[in-house]
Amino acid sequence: MSEHPAELLEQLRTIDTPTVCNALESCASHRRGFGYTVEPLVCTRPELGVMVGYARTATIRAQHPADRRNQPGDYYDYIDNGGPKPSVSIIQDLDGESRGYGSFWGEVNSNIHKGLGCLGVITDGSVRDLPDVAEGFQMMADRIGPSHAFVHVVSFGGVVSVCGMQVADGDLIHADQHGAVVIPHDVADKVMDAAAAIARREGVIIKAAQQPGFNIEKLREAQGNAAEIH
Repeated sequence: MSEHPAELLEQLRTIDTPTVCNALESCASHRRGFGYTVEPLVCTRPELGVMVGYARTATIRAQHPADRRNQPGDYYDYIDNGGPKPSVSIIQDLDGESRGYGSFWGEVNSNIHKGLGCLGVITDGSVRDLPDVAEGFQMMADRIGPSHAFVHVVSFGGVVSVCGMQVADGDLIHADQHGAVVIPHDVADKVMDAAAAIARREGVIIKAAQQPGFNIEKLREAQGNAAEIH
């Protein structure tokens, strides 16, 4: 399982998720149309900014009680010892059209996961207990709901799909209030340089657009100048 220097993760936290998506168009162009969330998520604490961590994946159900004969192993041991930290929990709700029927996430689980090195959760299920969630713990979900119903872990450590984003155990996740994206391990160290180059090109156009007398000719000139920046 890949693990990156802590300094790189800190650098990645200084840029937002749309910027990462833009950078990946440059350094991993084959991923332009996938690898990120494409359905809306409720970000319960946008003020927390960016989270960057390694995926811990799981699936849940809540509409019906668990079959006690087919329970998975120790999910919390997986969260603690399943790979590098910090982690981000990626939870797929298997209840189909009824996903979000019951929430796995609230005051108790947010505190447990935070204590085990998890920064937050991204799920196509529901979350609850918003005022009482662990301090600094981010929750991004399909919806907010009141009950946990019969929620239980079905599996963990496999490939999941959340809001159109396919995630494998150990993937590097970058997320903020806009959504989330998987950063391929083999280009993680190229993202910051790609983002800086994009910012320089965009800066030329933005600066021109903010000047008095800006018109289509000056836009074309600025676009030409931007294209020369690499």
